[in-house]
Amino acid sequence: MDLAQGVQFVSFIILAAMMFAAALGVVLLRNIVYSAFLLGGVFISISGLYLLLNAEFVAASQILVYVGAVNVLILFAIMLVNKKETFPAMNRSWIRTTATALVCIGLFALLGTMAISTPWSIADRAGVITEGSIITIGKHFFSDFLLPFELASVLLLITMVGAIILARRDLIPEEKQPDLAQTEAYQLQERPRELISVGKDESDK
Repeated sequence: MDLAQGVQFVSFIILAAMMFAAALGVVLLRNIVYSAFLLGGVFISISGLYLLLNAEFVAASQILVYVGAVNVLILFAIMLVNKKETFPAMNRSWIRTTATALVCIGLFALLGTMAISTPWSIADRAGVITEGSIITIGKHFFSDFLLPFELASVLLLITMVGAIILARRDLIPEEKQPDLAQTEAYQLQERPRELISVGKDESDK
């Protein structure tokens, strides 16, 4: 094992340990704010693993989409709601906890078996020089998949404009509600002035 392979191995161990610890914190911590921050740590660790696999585009997408959009949206939703509610203790909660633990252990065993049984050796491709994933994807975007790429950008632009219009409520004209005080149904009927004057004259006599 040379120096480059040793650095990659140590980096993989550190990133895997960070991801495993952050994932356990997301599941086990009761404070949802801490869980959301640790979820961002999980996403960052996964992007580091993508970098070790020479998948630069996927790593950048992981940071921009999941950390910069999804995780920030979750944090904004948690902080805007900010509702503290004490949940009552549930009867036989250990059954759900045990079932969840069994499902997690089963998924971990399945993924571990798949990782162990998959041939990861790249010795047959050691002398092949390949381009980066970003260059390859960019070439496909602007050659073979140019029309779907432009259509997706137009749809995203339409969605953004619609979100801005919905957010700016002051630009939408509101229907004027009729003033109940000015309607005829809610006005007090006045007596004619002639009848009022006649009544005063008869009282004076």
